[in-house]
Amino acid sequence: MKQLFLQTIFIYTLTMTLAFGQTVIIEGRTRVIDGDTIKIEKSRIRLHGIDAPENKQLCKDKKSSHWLCGQAATKALRKKINNRVVECLSEKKDRYKRYIAICSVDGVNLNRWLVLNGWAIAYRKYSKDYIEAEAAAKSIETGIWTGEFILPWEWRRGKRLKQ
Repeated sequence: MKQLFLQTIFIYTLTMTLAFGQTVIIEGRTRVIDGDTIKIEKSRIRLHGIDAPENKQLCKDKKSSHWLCGQAATKALRKKINNRVVECLSEKKDRYKRYIAICSVDGVNLNRWLVLNGWAIAYRKYSKDYIEAEAAAKSIETGIWTGEFILPWEWRRGKRLKQ
């Protein structure tokens, strides 16, 4: 009963904080949904400024073999978090009522880490924060940069790699 009361207070506090435009801190054990979305308790969180391949998205490696790059991005994030506490800072929600946040584990910015390791790209439509990290990943051909891929937002609109 006490835990339910505390969760209710926590959710109310988050809601009131967002209503007044302040930064919200969401912290706890995390469930990884995909390469750019996580869940802490009942809070769905979209990682700010990045876009990762979708779970069913295919990429090609240097030998033109297809691989599930979206699932690889999800797996990489899950491995990086490794059941540790994640802290997210959010100032707003998106149209799907997800918190848009910068998240970290043990002081490592997960948004930047995903881009730097080639598991996500800088989502320039919303932010310019991770352009340099993307350039670094591309230059060393890591993650999705090892071959060919469709930009995640284009893939969501139906564009696919040629066989």
